Amino acid sequence: MLLADTGVHADIVANAVREADSDRYLSALYAPESKRAALLSLYAFNAEIAGIRDRIREALPGEIRLQWWHDVLDRDVERSPDGHPIAEALLETIARYNLPGPAFENYLEARMFDLYDDPMPTRGDLEGYCGETASAIIQLSSLILDPEEAARSASSAGHAGCAQAIIGLLRSLPVHRARGQCYVPRDILDSAGTTREEFLAIDNAPAAQRAIAAMIALATEHFSAFRAGARDLPDSLRPAFLPVALVPAYLRKLSAKGLDVMKERTDLSPLRRHWRLLIAASRGW
Repeated sequence: MLLADTGVHADIVANAVREADSDRYLSALYAPESKRAALLSLYAFNAEIAGIRDRIREALPGEIRLQWWHDVLDRDVERSPDGHPIAEALLETIARYNLPGPAFENYLEARMFDLYDDPMPTRGDLEGYCGETASAIIQLSSLILDPEEAARSASSAGHAGCAQAIIGLLRSLPVHRARGQCYVPRDILDSAGTTREEFLAIDNAPAAQRAIAAMIALATEHFSAFRAGARDLPDSLRPAFLPVALVPAYLRKLSAKGLDVMKERTDLSPLRRHWRLLIAASRGW
């Protein structure tokens, strides 16, 4: 079976996650060995979809790619994933762990936003986007690790995913600016006293700084809500939530950089990431 395979397909899936999403790759290594391949297939799918905008110049090819994934997940016999290691691995994971199809459909629908430069209307819309993407990945990972406990972790997954996703959007601000994308909601920009166009051009630096601070505060709010209930998370689900252990370090670094977060990607050193994940994996929250 593919999930137990250590051959070419498994290597392709693992390498895709290692190269595109090292935080989730490292987290998967703390999961029981029997669950790692399934988690990696889910994370590889996430990396594949999240990277579509990086590989296209116009939205239409991206829409076609998302539709291909819709068809694959619908088991369209005319669109077999044969020869696509990530799709094959994901379908086996879905079947083996009885993962809910609607979660993947909602995920793909949310990712349609990535293909365009439309403004994010409100904070609620941003939280919805984060919930259908990052939070969904955490919840699906939990179903793989411990389906009985996963049902009781939905709220924690929601807050954890929002914190993680907002941090990811802030870290990717330089890339988004270069494309003309803006994930900072319009209502936050309005409150900060700026517009989408001014923000992307940094024409009003004080207002841009206020908007960034508001996004950091929103991520902090969700992380605090997650941490408030994190002690109740069972050890069996810990690997699904491990990437969230990096949020406080990213928050501090983002806060210290000021407007430089819009000019250069914010990263942590590999040693620092390894250490924080090790501590969380060993001691919990």
